[in-house]
Amino acid sequence: MDRELSYKDKKVITIGTVCELTGLTERQIRYYEEKKLVFPERSKGKIRKYSFSDIETLIKIASMVEEGVQTFEIRQKMKKQKEKEIERKLIQGQINAHFGLRNGKR
Repeated sequence: MDRELSYKDKKVITIGTVCELTGLTERQIRYYEEKKLVFPERSKGKIRKYSFSDIETLIKIASMVEEGVQTFEIRQKMKKQKEKEIERKLIQGQINAHFGLRNGKR
């Protein structure tokens, strides 16, 4: 059974709108994509599509860059955060399985 994506994770926002919402330029956004910090989807016409989660990520990235953090360091921090989240989900799944729970509920 496929889970429906949260509205925050649906990739429906164009780069122009992302620029308006974040204050970043298209060039900055494409640079962060090039550095593998954000991963937009592409439409059939090759138009980048972002989610609200991507926008939040871009704002965090821009803030860290402004503070002098290098993109390599940002990528490493993001990787560690993702690993911790996966570990947390695995542990939660083990707990749920042990107690016969589904999604944390009986």
